[in-house]
Amino acid sequence: MPWRADLQISRICFSISLPAERYLHYYRGNARAVIVRSEDGRRIQLPAANLRPFVTAEGIVGRFELILDEHNKLIDIRRVDS
Repeated sequence: MPWRADLQISRICFSISLPAERYLHYYRGNARAVIVRSEDGRRIQLPAANLRPFVTAEGIVGRFELILDEHNKLIDIRRVDS
């Protein structure tokens, strides 16, 4: 999605290590939100469906960056290098 030049965005980084068997609760709809702690200490809750593209046989493991608009609405989520 192209970003407007005047759009105020914020970036929040977090790490997650969620084994595949635990992610199945989210995948099956038993739980809808994942709660993580950002690198700056904030508690972040996001829909589990937003992490689905990052699921592997091991689950979801890695460091991620959330990109939010000025209303804290998710624009993008991406895996980043440590």
